[in-house]
Amino acid sequence: MKTIRICHLYGNLLNTYGDNGNLLMLQHYAKERGYHVETTLTSIGDDFRAEDFDLVFFGGGQDYEQKIISHDAQRIATELSRYIEQNGVLLAICGGFQLLGQYYVSAAGDKIQGIGVLPHYTERQINSRFIGDVEIYDEINQQTYYGFENHNGVTYLTEGLQPLGRVIKGNGNNGQDQTEGVHYKNVFGSYFHGPLLVRNEWLARHIVDLAIRNIEQKHNT
Repeated sequence: MKTIRICHLYGNLLNTYGDNGNLLMLQHYAKERGYHVETTLTSIGDDFRAEDFDLVFFGGGQDYEQKIISHDAQRIATELSRYIEQNGVLLAICGGFQLLGQYYVSAAGDKIQGIGVLPHYTERQINSRFIGDVEIYDEINQQTYYGFENHNGVTYLTEGLQPLGRVIKGNGNNGQDQTEGVHYKNVFGSYFHGPLLVRNEWLARHIVDLAIRNIEQKHNT
């Protein structure tokens, strides 16, 4: 049977708000497509090799866990960047989305180094959070996504990055520029909890299909 290899990146530390439901959805649709699923938890001190995985899920967490991860993740930054630049498929939610960038500032005001594989960055709000239902429109794929946001961080995309979607309802990345999440190559990042893929079946299938396309291309070369 064909196999799809999923990496649950720091999954024992980043698993708030039911975000592990995203992993379950990815596993479900991969099996629906006739694939055997191998899921590997990669965490503190574990190796990460770009060629070992077809899909990476990087979930959300609290500032304390993210600070721990920010120190450990520097050692896998080169391989994670290679994975991304080779069109590896990656889904990052909230804290994972923030950590992919250059840095983020915690609610307490600590500047925490990101992995730096993407150029976005995250500042903080003072005594405030973005909380509530969100609706965005993905102009590239002409799809509407629904979710729930709960974040103190305000994220700013930089040159070369596209948002996951344009905000129709809610605050999105920063409450100012109507962007939500990030889309770069086969990387999808979002502040949507809920989880994102449970409420947005098309996106779940799309992410799995991208991973399968990569697998089939490798087998045909």
